[in-house]
Amino acid sequence: MEKVSIELKKIEVSYLDKLVLNVPRLAVHQFDRIGIVGKNGAGKSTLLKLMLGEIIPDKGAVHRFSEVAYFDQLAAPVEKEVDYKLTGKLSIPQIELDHLSGGEKTRLKLAQIFTSYHECLLIDEPTTHLDQEGIQFFIDKLAYYYGALVLVSHDRYVLDQLVTKIWEIEEGCVTEYTGNYSDYVAQKELQKKQQQEQHEKYVKEKSRLLKAAEEKMKKADKITQANNHISKKETKAKANKMFMTKSKDTSQKSVQRAAKALEQRVEQLKAVDAPKEEGMLRFHQAKGIHLHNKFPIMADRVTVKAGDRTLLKEASFQFPLGKVIAITGNNGSGKTTLLNHILQKKEGVTLSPKAVIGVYKQMDYQFEQDETVLSYIKGRSDYEEGKIRAVLHAMHFTGNSLLENVRSLSGGEAIRLVLCQLFLGNYNILVLDEPTNFLDVFCAEALERFLQGYEGTVILVSHDRLFIKRIADYVYAIEDQQLLLQ
Repeated sequence: MEKVSIELKKIEVSYLDKLVLNVPRLAVHQFDRIGIVGKNGAGKSTLLKLMLGEIIPDKGAVHRFSEVAYFDQLAAPVEKEVDYKLTGKLSIPQIELDHLSGGEKTRLKLAQIFTSYHECLLIDEPTTHLDQEGIQFFIDKLAYYYGALVLVSHDRYVLDQLVTKIWEIEEGCVTEYTGNYSDYVAQKELQKKQQQEQHEKYVKEKSRLLKAAEEKMKKADKITQANNHISKKETKAKANKMFMTKSKDTSQKSVQRAAKALEQRVEQLKAVDAPKEEGMLRFHQAKGIHLHNKFPIMADRVTVKAGDRTLLKEASFQFPLGKVIAITGNNGSGKTTLLNHILQKKEGVTLSPKAVIGVYKQMDYQFEQDETVLSYIKGRSDYEEGKIRAVLHAMHFTGNSLLENVRSLSGGEAIRLVLCQLFLGNYNILVLDEPTNFLDVFCAEALERFLQGYEGTVILVSHDRLFIKRIADYVYAIEDQQLLLQ
């Protein structure tokens, strides 16, 4: 039997009087490979920090029986001994920490955690700033790791490659599923299908009972009407035959009792709600901004540089109307620089004269004035309020969060709001630079549905393989100063 590395018992963690985690018992065993999923703010990082001992629960206890190492997505790297082979493999420059890029800092922290062996690894969003090469290094390094792994990640491809269990956090509770992320999705779909079948069965039985009760009541009413319309002569005759009246009264009451019994059975039925359906949202464009060029974005022998370094040499391309074009490549290959070259209509770039471009960049979004989430979008969109609310709901803005001040939003919330605004805005081209970074898996899937229902042209940069596979019509890669169609 595998030994237990970490055990949580009767855990309760609250924040501002809200119960964030309620865990009767959870255990990480010696060779477990666990992926934690849940919406932003569900408590994924909190659960990791509980296991680490950084957070003390309000109730319950956490027991650690193994030596634990922790990768924190938000922490800056510190000066620490690193295996020089790893720094070489990860292309980490030998410069001061402050001068490292986001991706280089992530690589350095990974090199530090892999320099020594640890019995248990708690890893929080390790691939946020990594390119596909860095992500593959991370997967390869952990593929044969001999120990317990607990991983929080928004990258579904990484979860599929590395984990054999999923812990889903929802409304403070943790549910365990066997298998990787795709297995988890299949199990959730099966649950949804079974719930739909149970819902239909419930609706059918409720309808049958109510119909039967209604027919009984109609029958009782007919008996009542028959009694009320008997002539005086019949009444006199009936007086001599009391048993007949008694028989009819009894018949009427028994029918009413049968109807009431049926109604009680309806009340006793266990209600089964229909599963929530995440339908595709359509984003129809106003006629005034419809593009008619077959290729609204074109380039002829474009050369892109960063300082004296050539990133792209004499690249020519035609991006077709209404398609999703993905651009991939390693960190530093020139993806974002190419996007900026297009946006600034630099030498060699031709854009449709009617192009109206909405842009999402990797940055901290600062909102300039006080307004609610809902009013922010309503003031920047021509869509009716029902559609606006549906789009915001898909990105987890519901209830009171619609009334939250945009200036008090967290970084992740701000990103989700900006993405909603772009799809609801009056644009015919969207340029998105790493839009899935910092989104949980559910919001990444919502973004996929947005893109599937969007009528305009989209150019995006992403390292998320599954995301690209599911939404891109064309994939280009920047390799050796060339833009190559994959």
